[in-house]
Amino acid sequence: MASILIVGAGGVGSVVAHKCAQIPGVFETITLASRTQHKCDAIAESVLARTGRTVHTAQVDADDVSAMAALIRRTRPTVVANLALPYQDLHIMDACLDAGVHYLDTANYEPLDTAEFEYHWQWAYQERFKKACLMAILGSGFDPGVTSVFTQWALKHHFDEIHELDILDCNAGNHGLPFATNFNPEINIREITARGRYYEAGKWIETDPLSVYRDFEFPDGIGKKRIYLLYHEELESLAKFIPHLNRARFWMTFSDNYLKHLEVLKNVGMTRIDPVSFQGQQIVPIQFLKALLPDPASLGPLTKGKTCIGCWIKGVRNGQSKGYCVYNICDHESCYREVGSQAISYTTGVPAMIGSMLLCTGQWCGAGVFNLEQLNPDPFMEQLKLHGLPWVEKLL
Repeated sequence: MASILIVGAGGVGSVVAHKCAQIPGVFETITLASRTQHKCDAIAESVLARTGRTVHTAQVDADDVSAMAALIRRTRPTVVANLALPYQDLHIMDACLDAGVHYLDTANYEPLDTAEFEYHWQWAYQERFKKACLMAILGSGFDPGVTSVFTQWALKHHFDEIHELDILDCNAGNHGLPFATNFNPEINIREITARGRYYEAGKWIETDPLSVYRDFEFPDGIGKKRIYLLYHEELESLAKFIPHLNRARFWMTFSDNYLKHLEVLKNVGMTRIDPVSFQGQQIVPIQFLKALLPDPASLGPLTKGKTCIGCWIKGVRNGQSKGYCVYNICDHESCYREVGSQAISYTTGVPAMIGSMLLCTGQWCGAGVFNLEQLNPDPFMEQLKLHGLPWVEKLL
């Protein structure tokens, strides 16, 4: 049996702690650490009430590599599941190398002072992890994560070549609040207000933020929604690791209400990521905005409706053109009943648990740094069905 150290006590960290506790045959010991001890303790109480399992808690500053490494040595986990902020990825990777422990995260590193969503900083750790005989799994959430597994699954079982990939992320849920983000507001708003980008014919094509959109009919009664082209980090790794891929795009839905609020906030400077002087001190507007907005972890009891996330793919099989899609439908209220979180946290947390489980059980193994599309998709796809994220596949 294995042990896991979960870093980050937000909505996703809570889901991972609850889901790990449901599998005592794999995760014998669970430790949850964060900068804020009382958040860890509250999650541990919920896990104990729901599963009867004990989650150990600890306080740590994930930016402090020495403190992180000391905590890893003290708790002796098989893997560190990094669910902290993307700014902290490299510090936690350094701590894992220092302490000799495997690493997993759900989002790529990005610098604090510029909205760049690229893997090259983490790919640069390839030789260090390889030399240490350690595995680092990057992007084991839903998107990135499951969408990468979906793509590799499709290539392995349904296509000889994939030529076109559209990743669609629809949150058709409603929390009833005037404005709130379903995951960390700072990360969410940085991502949405950045320039769009997609891959085509070996080149990256940029677009103005949210300037490319179309209507799409989603399955399972969700219906027609407007989807907007964004840049998302899995496009970078998929373009690198999926051969013959000619075009890859990422799309996400937003309500008119959400976009109007975002427009106003941007116009008044509240989405800025650079420091400004206020009453003798430096503050970052988007970080101040984060403090004002509802905590995404608080949205669980409020949110109703469903999410739909998946891949719509075109390619060739046996010399014939083929269209195919694979997607998951997740219900916000069902997620809340199970683990006390809404579906956005759930769809990210469950894949993080599965990636950790496959690493701990040896079904995924290797030395170096890996994106999910580089790994065998079959055991991951099977575990999705068993742990709350069943998937549907259809010919188009």
